[in-house]
Amino acid sequence: MWLWIGFGVVLIVAVVIFIVGLRSPEPADPMQTRLAEFGSRDKPVTLEEIELSQPFTERILLPNIRRLGDFSTRFTPQASLEATQHKLDLAGNPGNIGPTEFWAIRIVATVVLGGLIFFAFLVAPEKQPLSKVLLYTGGALALGYFLPALWLGSKISRRQNEVIKAMPDALDLLTICVEAGLGFDAAMSKVNEKWENDLALAFGRVIQEIRLGKPRRDALRDMSARIEVPEMTTFVAAIIQAEQLGVSIAKVLRIQSDQMRIRRRQRAEEKAHQAPIKMLFPMAFLIFPTIYIVLLGPAALILMHSAIRGVVGK
Repeated sequence: MWLWIGFGVVLIVAVVIFIVGLRSPEPADPMQTRLAEFGSRDKPVTLEEIELSQPFTERILLPNIRRLGDFSTRFTPQASLEATQHKLDLAGNPGNIGPTEFWAIRIVATVVLGGLIFFAFLVAPEKQPLSKVLLYTGGALALGYFLPALWLGSKISRRQNEVIKAMPDALDLLTICVEAGLGFDAAMSKVNEKWENDLALAFGRVIQEIRLGKPRRDALRDMSARIEVPEMTTFVAAIIQAEQLGVSIAKVLRIQSDQMRIRRRQRAEEKAHQAPIKMLFPMAFLIFPTIYIVLLGPAALILMHSAIRGVVGK
């Protein structure tokens, strides 16, 4: 009994910490915070005061996680690191963490969850079989190892869905700006200034890369690779082809905008057709049994106390 209580407490605490971490606001720029603090002081601060003014996570946790990540990357294949970096790019680089930090987080989560479950078995009043201890500890280790990957996968899906939803409106704004006389780069800058979603941030990164000297077609292709949405791939291919052939970009944007709206309507119709199938399982296993109990329960009780009971002989 105590074992199950300990396991439930550990699982609830892990879920609460995970949800709080997801809902926590993005931290402010530490460089700007330090400059503002330095400018507001009358006398110069020492290096020790600057270090102590940092939060505990930046002074202790993050450096140790980075050291652990650097150590783990020595035994991690380069292909795995590149795949992790690509997934982080698809997720929008949450928390500005790199592949080394992500692997360190996976190691820490694995050790912490496995250690907690093993400690719960040690402090349990009743000794459990070794096979059971190994089974639950191994399950906790696997959960701690795959939980960050599941979190990253959910981030990727959420970002891709937001990009898909925002593309028709963004293409409308691009079309209006280009038809009004702006260039395509200036139109993307307008989208970046107008909205604060993932698509606007992607356009803003493209503008920054173009300003740093990268060709527009390469910057757009990199943006498409960082999102991996079929609509974005089609849009980038159409823009690059229009630029190479000298076709009017405004006309291409108008056609792409119409196609995006058609695809959005088709996705909505597809989800509407999928709704009855998805509702079948909860209705069959949750709603219908409850209705049967409510409707047939009184009838069954009446039959049990009626003459049929005597006929059956009970």
